[in-house]
Amino acid sequence: MNFQMNEALEILERTPETLESFLTGLSEGWLHCDEGMGTWSPAQVVDHLIDCEINNWIPRVKKILEADGDKSFPGFDRFAHITNPSYTAIEEKVKQFKQLRHQNCELVRELIREESQVEWKGEHPAFGEVNLRELLSTWVVHDFTHVSQIVRVMAERYREDVGPWSEYLGVLRK
Repeated sequence: MNFQMNEALEILERTPETLESFLTGLSEGWLHCDEGMGTWSPAQVVDHLIDCEINNWIPRVKKILEADGDKSFPGFDRFAHITNPSYTAIEEKVKQFKQLRHQNCELVRELIREESQVEWKGEHPAFGEVNLRELLSTWVVHDFTHVSQIVRVMAERYREDVGPWSEYLGVLRK
């Protein structure tokens, strides 16, 4: 296993700045492009990440770390950002994400004081028993997934424009 708490936090703390640098100040065309029906734009991905900060990661971390009681994770609607869309500017979305992520990383540092705690368990509604290490690792890879998704979606916008060079552009290979 490769999980190290400090390394996980290194990534989690950098994602907001990555998105801020990559997305703020861009034209609406970049922010609202997608790959077709049922796919997400970069702005929608940020909305999803905000929702995860509020309703997914920390509630589940807390559930695992509760002294006793039901260890079942609260439900999470992965598509809430689609059914309840946000129309705020990307700068505001990124600012909110940045604030939430900072608070959540600090909370993780406060709540997880011993290395052994990462093996504590909770109950996922679909996967059954999972441990805190798996949850935290998933949080990191979830960030990678959505940063990658944003890049892929934005590259797709220029698929036709690159002409024959698409053969050399791995991000456009599906």
